[in-house]
Amino acid sequence: MGGFGITEPDDPRFVTDIVLIKQICTDVTVAFDDAAVADFFDDQIDVGRHPENFGRIWIHTHPGKSACPSQVDVETFARVFGNCDWAVMFILARNGATYAELKRPGRSKAEKLSVGIDFKPEFAASDQSAWETEYLECVQEAPLTPLWSLTEWLEDEFLYAEQWPVMPI
Repeated sequence: MGGFGITEPDDPRFVTDIVLIKQICTDVTVAFDDAAVADFFDDQIDVGRHPENFGRIWIHTHPGKSACPSQVDVETFARVFGNCDWAVMFILARNGATYAELKRPGRSKAEKLSVGIDFKPEFAASDQSAWETEYLECVQEAPLTPLWSLTEWLEDEFLYAEQWPVMPI
């Protein structure tokens, strides 16, 4: 699942809240609802925030123990945030592993960031029941489509069994 980090104007790298966007997730994919993203940006502007305080830190989870970005993560980050004056991709994996990088225009490589997560202090955004409600409202879980049911595979002439070469055993 994924969302956006909310920061204060004087400290744009210190995330004080995470906002989930309506999305459909499988075990390994997430797709944000475009209208929900637009509404989120409108709502944030309406409360007086600037894009660098709500739309520059992309936070998402990985289902396994690896927080390393996938090729899809890298491509999505470049496509969606490539024109921003700066942006951060943050990944949280199942075992608490993290990965974060800062991308700035004009630099060929992203700068890896060290990350600290402090779960101890109570704060408004740490309300577990509110998080559960937000999750249930925003995240729609979907099963993965089995590979054998993808129609584009059926259109590939090499995938028909009668055309497969017979391998001696």
